[in-house]
Amino acid sequence: MPKLRGVAFWRETLRSAHYVVAPMVDQSELAWRLLSRRHGAQLCYTPMLHAQVFLRDANYRRENLYGEACPEDRPLIVQFCANDPEVFVQAALLAQDYCDAVDLNLGCPQMIAKRGHYGAFLQEEWDLLQRMIVLADEKLSVPITCKIRVFPEIAKTVKYAQMLEKAGCQLLTVHGRTKEQKGPLAGVASWEHIQAVRKAVSIPVFANGNIQCLSDVEECIRKTGVHGVMSAEGNLHNPALFEGRNPLVWEMAEEYLEIVQKYPCPLSYVRAHLFKLWHHTLQVYQQLREELAKVKTLEGIVDVNRELKLRCQEEMANQKEGEKPKEGLPFFHWICQPYVRPGPKERCKENGASGTERGVRAKRALEEEDGNPELLSKNKQKKKLRNPNKSFDPSLKPKYAKCDQCGNPKGNKCVFNMCRGCCKKRAFRETADCPGHGLLFKTKYEKSLSWQSSQRVLQAPELSRRGAVAVGEAAVLKEAGDS
Repeated sequence: MPKLRGVAFWRETLRSAHYVVAPMVDQSELAWRLLSRRHGAQLCYTPMLHAQVFLRDANYRRENLYGEACPEDRPLIVQFCANDPEVFVQAALLAQDYCDAVDLNLGCPQMIAKRGHYGAFLQEEWDLLQRMIVLADEKLSVPITCKIRVFPEIAKTVKYAQMLEKAGCQLLTVHGRTKEQKGPLAGVASWEHIQAVRKAVSIPVFANGNIQCLSDVEECIRKTGVHGVMSAEGNLHNPALFEGRNPLVWEMAEEYLEIVQKYPCPLSYVRAHLFKLWHHTLQVYQQLREELAKVKTLEGIVDVNRELKLRCQEEMANQKEGEKPKEGLPFFHWICQPYVRPGPKERCKENGASGTERGVRAKRALEEEDGNPELLSKNKQKKKLRNPNKSFDPSLKPKYAKCDQCGNPKGNKCVFNMCRGCCKKRAFRETADCPGHGLLFKTKYEKSLSWQSSQRVLQAPELSRRGAVAVGEAAVLKEAGDS
């Protein structure tokens, strides 16, 4: 059968999914997807997979896709990061039998994506993206989809989306933030950008950003006209978001841990999920936060979860009538609810004296650390034990001169005033020496020329002798012929 395209693909293969769980690295694994599907999610994505690694490593394929086959986990879209058309398509061909579509990640804004040259850092390379999508659309038996971030300009974002649609993208997820909007600088996602894209393309569009509860989902669909809404952070703090419920945290945590028993995943994933679910409670019970961070087994995590539950139930039993949630939360801390990232100014306030007074763990100030060993991190305390005279005062750190090329510390004796990496490139290009970095391209080249010339000198007498012998032999043969 020919593969479905556009709206027909969304309606029939994806079953008109409106509620979507985002692809999240180390967080949207099978166990979490199953939990989310039980509580209203209609479509899930795998975590972002690295196409190059997926292609060459059979263990990576088994751990992240092949070993996770589960009838309940459909419809499912596999997401890849890639920057090479052939690698992307070959990896997708290995995945297509285990999913309903393959997604190209064009939205990751993290530094690892910048170093690896993928995600949102490909959004200016339209020719490359066209080649990748055209080839995937031609070769794959399942549709190709894309997840993007917006440009500051709505017009450019619309042209970007139209280019992807023309290349063969069958569904577009638009995260309404630019690649610079991340972490404390995330801010509010622009639904205006998403609405403009939805009006400009004929393929289905999912919206991503500003989703903390079911009413946000409904408002987003109403304002932008999108086919579905994707949630990441909101889903991690409340897996029942798409049900419109705010359950007790331990209900979701216990159900998730039961699924993990059946469908195991790395302990780091489980721990990270519990940190999200129990986020507000762990601000109150700091000791249990430390225990959750240190625990080494799934049984240990279950024990910490049980202790958190008992503490909260005890707090509920002692609760006074009419008492309201503290810290400005909409619900008591033991209820699943959104977490809004503080902006830079708010974060500074949280990490200041007022944060300490509230009992919230504050970030250690650098100028205070050196004067008070109790404020040092554990790693720094260990270093202090090994070397009592060690100082962590940033003003006492040695100041290094910077490389003229890249800004890294330069070599003190470098003839080019560069770091070793930049110096090596320049010295090789110019066939020069840098004794400071131990780079001797010029010296080695001259030695090579000297050796070659000495070889020619040694070979010259030998060639002369061979020539004389050959002449003599020719004369003898001539005389023999004459006789």
